Amino acid sequence: MRACFGRARIAVMSDQTFLERIAAIIQTSANARQIFGDPIERDGATIIPVARVQWGFGGGALGHGVLERGGGGGGARATAIGYIEVREGASAFNPIYDPGDVATLILAGLAGMLLGITATKLFR
Repeated sequence: MRACFGRARIAVMSDQTFLERIAAIIQTSANARQIFGDPIERDGATIIPVARVQWGFGGGALGHGVLERGGGGGGARATAIGYIEVREGASAFNPIYDPGDVATLILAGLAGMLLGITATKLFR
């Protein structure tokens, strides 16, 4: 199949199964279970794990006719960010802090302080 855009003729992959497969993967993977885990009940409290889930997909094609080639890929990443605690009819979100994030924040603060001290000494 070819499509015309202005004067250029561009080959378009006629096989829609690639897009259909990606759509099926997203439909089965992108749901609330990927973000909220199964609730855990213990000692009168219900704990619901919460995660940040990211998906990425891409694809492309090159060539014309018999020489036309295409491909694609994707990936997913899930990170625990906290949990929801439900107790006696009230709920609260409790974040989980990544030690790496805290260390980065501390280092950035120290670097900013050093930069500020150096700048004040230079411009006196």
